[in-house]
Amino acid sequence: MSNEASNDLLTQETFAQIAGIAKSESGLQLGDEKRMMVQARLKKRLRETKIDSFSSYGAFVQSDAGSAERRMMISALTTNVTNFFRESHHFDVLTTELGETLKRKIVRGDRIRIWSAGCSKGHEPYSIAIHLLDNFPDLAAADFRILATDIDPQVLAVAKAGHYSLSDVRSIPDTLSRKYMQHDSKTALYSISSSISRLITFNELNLLRTWPMKHGFDAILCRNVVIYFDQKTQESLWPRFLNALELGGILCLGHSERIAVPERFGMTTIGQTTYRALAANNR
Repeated sequence: MSNEASNDLLTQETFAQIAGIAKSESGLQLGDEKRMMVQARLKKRLRETKIDSFSSYGAFVQSDAGSAERRMMISALTTNVTNFFRESHHFDVLTTELGETLKRKIVRGDRIRIWSAGCSKGHEPYSIAIHLLDNFPDLAAADFRILATDIDPQVLAVAKAGHYSLSDVRSIPDTLSRKYMQHDSKTALYSISSSISRLITFNELNLLRTWPMKHGFDAILCRNVVIYFDQKTQESLWPRFLNALELGGILCLGHSERIAVPERFGMTTIGQTTYRALAANNR
C-alpha cells in the first residue's frame, strides 16, 4: 500500500487531478482550500470501490473504466443542502410576475412549463408545484408540467420517491402540508400526494452538456448551483438559459448568484436574483 493510503491523505498532486476531473465533468470549482473536504468525502468512495489509495482512485476515475465512478465522485463532492420553500421571494415572483401569463395560458389551453435546474432531493420542484397549484387551482387540469433535473442520480432517487422526514417538512405551512402530503404513522415519513407528483418529471442532466429540451420554459429556477462554477462557466450558461426561456420568461438564481450585466444576455433584473427574458430565443 502506498504512503498516501497508509497515511490516509490526499496529496496536492492527486487533489489537482481530481479537481480537474470534477471541473471538466460538471463545472465544479475546487480551490486548494477544499482539499480536506474532498479527502473526507472521498474516503467512503475508496472503501466502496475497494481502492487502496487516493492516487489509485484518481487514476481510476480518469480512465475509461472509471466513467461510472466519475458520476459517483461528483455526487460525493456536490453539496445538497436544501429545504421546502427556500428563498421564498422566488415563489412570490412566480405568482406576481408570472401570474397573468399563467391565467392567460390556462384559458387558452397553452402549454405551461417550469424547469427546476439542480433540483437536488426534490424540495424545490415540489415547492413550486404546491405553491402554484394552491394559488392557481385550474393548473390541475391545464397543460402544466415541471421538469426537475440534477447531475446526481442518488439525490434524484430520493426526489422521485417523494418521502420526507418531519424535519424536512417543518418549513411547509401546516395548511399546505395537510393538503398536499400524506403522513405514514408507521414510518413517520411524509409523502408527496399524487396530485403534485404527477406534475413533475425527474431526469438526470449535466448543465455543461447538451440540453435535450425542445420547447421553451415560462420559468427556470437554477438556484445555488452556478455558485460552484467559475465566472467563465457561469457566463457560458446565461445565453443558454435565455435560449431555454419563452420571451418574457423568468430566471431565478440563488441568493449569492448574480448576472453582472443581464442586458448583455438579453435579460433584465425584476427582483432579487430574478431576471426576465427580453430577447427572443433561438430555438
